[in-house]
Amino acid sequence: MDDTGGNLIIVSGMSGAGRSSVADVLEDLGWFVVDNLPPMFLTTLVEQVVGTGAAPRLAVVVDVRTGLFFSELSSAIHDLRLKGYRPLTLFLEASDDVIVRRQEGVRRPHPLQGEGRLLDGIQRERELLGDIRAGADLVIDTSSLNIHQLAAKIVNAFGDEENAELRATVVSFGFKYGIPVDADVVADMRFIPNPYWQPDLRPMTGQDRPVSDFVLGHPLAQQFLQNYVDVLDTLRTGYLNEGKRFVTVAIGCTGGKHRSVAMAEEIARRLREKGSPTLVVHRDLGRE
Repeated sequence: MDDTGGNLIIVSGMSGAGRSSVADVLEDLGWFVVDNLPPMFLTTLVEQVVGTGAAPRLAVVVDVRTGLFFSELSSAIHDLRLKGYRPLTLFLEASDDVIVRRQEGVRRPHPLQGEGRLLDGIQRERELLGDIRAGADLVIDTSSLNIHQLAAKIVNAFGDEENAELRATVVSFGFKYGIPVDADVVADMRFIPNPYWQPDLRPMTGQDRPVSDFVLGHPLAQQFLQNYVDVLDTLRTGYLNEGKRFVTVAIGCTGGKHRSVAMAEEIARRLREKGSPTLVVHRDLGRE
């Protein structure tokens, strides 16, 4: 068996980070989805579904709801690789405060909370999931994503498995709100003059033409774009050679409204020109 990895996804991650939403999107995209599978059955399921061609694409959601069985997930993935399968591992992340808000919203206890506090359960889950997160092919931080934005990311990543190109997500952000935790590479746009200090540009965003022209028209911005896109092209080649098919490029400025937004849009445009399917997310736009 020599599977290319394009038709087998292991979905895991934090409770409240959006696993159910991702499973629904994958099902809508035509994936055969199995939820809450004990890891001990993973190899058998894959051999029966993927190995026999019973379903062209399989997504398996495995998480701490399986209790003590969850600890067997790493060995199950290792066993699949020994048998020639190459599963892609998708890990869903969210900040503690967002998970608390979501868990309280659905009024369900955390699976590892026990008799303790909700935050105690979240901490136990992070510790238990540490190795899975570290080895994941794609990490998505859903803290600032609504369900439609999350769906767009999943469609971008898994909607067309015939395309073996590197799939990129370019995220603009404000440093004052923190660096995106799922970023693979980070670039700082604070070396470019800030449109915020131009009274006529301050109310606008990097998506507006006057701000975009102001930012992209600066000589240093043009020099950066040329060099940085070349660097990303080098990364693209290396990532694909190593079997990595997803990259999150984070572009930051002070508040995530002007410079990072304009640069993220331009970087995404240039990546698309080079053949990489690219999604743009403006994490902090409208937050100020």
